[in-house]
Order: sequence, then structure tokens, then C-alpha cells
Amino acid sequence: MNVPSKKRPSPYGSVKFKSVEEYHAAHPHEIQVILKELHSAIQQILPDAIELISYNMPAFKMKEILIYYAVNKNHIGLYPTPGPIIALQDELADFKTSKGAIQFPIHQALPIALIQKIVRIRLQQYFEKIEK
Repeated sequence: MNVPSKKRPSPYGSVKFKSVEEYHAAHPHEIQVILKELHSAIQQILPDAIELISYNMPAFKMKEILIYYAVNKNHIGLYPTPGPIIALQDELADFKTSKGAIQFPIHQALPIALIQKIVRIRLQQYFEKIEK
């Protein structure tokens, strides 16, 4: 018996991105501008992180992946793990969140200061973890 998969199909079909640049280039110009702004904001906080594609999304990694981001139909998803979302739940009240994800509406300006605060908390939590 063939059981249908509950896995959602990728919005990119079978495309497997090989680099962050390739991921950005696959989107319309107006989305590329947003992605460049987001990427730059994260890179300012994580200048020594390795940039890669993981789960077909751009990611920043030290010894482990610290944060991912992705374009969706109506939002930019930021995936910093649950820690920063819990720590900043009041500041994130205007955005849709889940256990490990934050959705920033695609047609609104990115809250860069808030995003950088999220990344700083994620980095702090990473350092606390590796010091144990």
C-alpha cells in the first residue's frame, strides 16, 4: 500500500542550492535586496561564522549551525532555535513565531536591530553551551 508523504514539497522543487549566493540569485530582485540586508545584518554579528546551505537554506555555522533563514511565499523565515524566541517573546509579539521560527512579513521592512539582537542572543547561548 502506498501511503502519501506528509512532507511538504519544497517551494524550489528539486533545486538544491550549492551556495548562499546561488540561493539569493534564485529570487526576484526585490527579494534579493531583502535577503542581502538580512544576510549583512547577521554577518555583522557573526563575522567569523561559516556560511553554507543546509536543508536548502542559507545558514551561519561555528561548530554548529547558529541560524538559518529562508524565503517563503509571504514572509522571510528566521530560524534561530527556541532560545532567542523565548528570551525575546515580548519583543516578538508582533510577529508569528513557533518553537524555533520567526516570520517577518515579506512586504514590511525587516526589523534589523531586533534581528541582530536575536543573533547576539543565539551566539551567547552557543558560547554558554560550549563552555560547559
